[in-house]
Amino acid sequence: MSRSAALRPALSDLVHRYAALGDLRRPAQLAALFTATGELVVPTPPDRLEAHRVLTGPRQIGDHLAVLEELSLTVHQIVGEVYDVPAAGGAPTTATGRVACIANHLTGERNLVWHLHYDDRYVREGGRWLIARRELHIDFIETRQVRRHR
Repeated sequence: MSRSAALRPALSDLVHRYAALGDLRRPAQLAALFTATGELVVPTPPDRLEAHRVLTGPRQIGDHLAVLEELSLTVHQIVGEVYDVPAAGGAPTTATGRVACIANHLTGERNLVWHLHYDDRYVREGGRWLIARRELHIDFIETRQVRRHR
């Protein structure tokens, strides 16, 4: 089994947990998935879809992600994930990943859908995997009409 395949369950759990906590709108818990010096690099849609604004540390990241609380509902679907770890050495303590996601953001009868991907760097600290850097790149945005939601 390759080193990447052996770590896939733990890294996949981390990225799916990030999506789930986003849907639960828990910004502090989302921020806790980053290292103390972790970075979230975000776009500023609709003007800029590429990652360019750097937020550093759980406090800045949590403050930024609090915007999720303003939405009626979110549904983040992980639709692809690939992980790589360094080939040399003992037990890996770093990895990279590319995660594709469809992010639904509902406000009233409008769903703003981001088709995006994350370029991630992960580190193992204190026996668990955390995000050291996450770049959010929006590939395209669409708007959908919503008839009803919970």
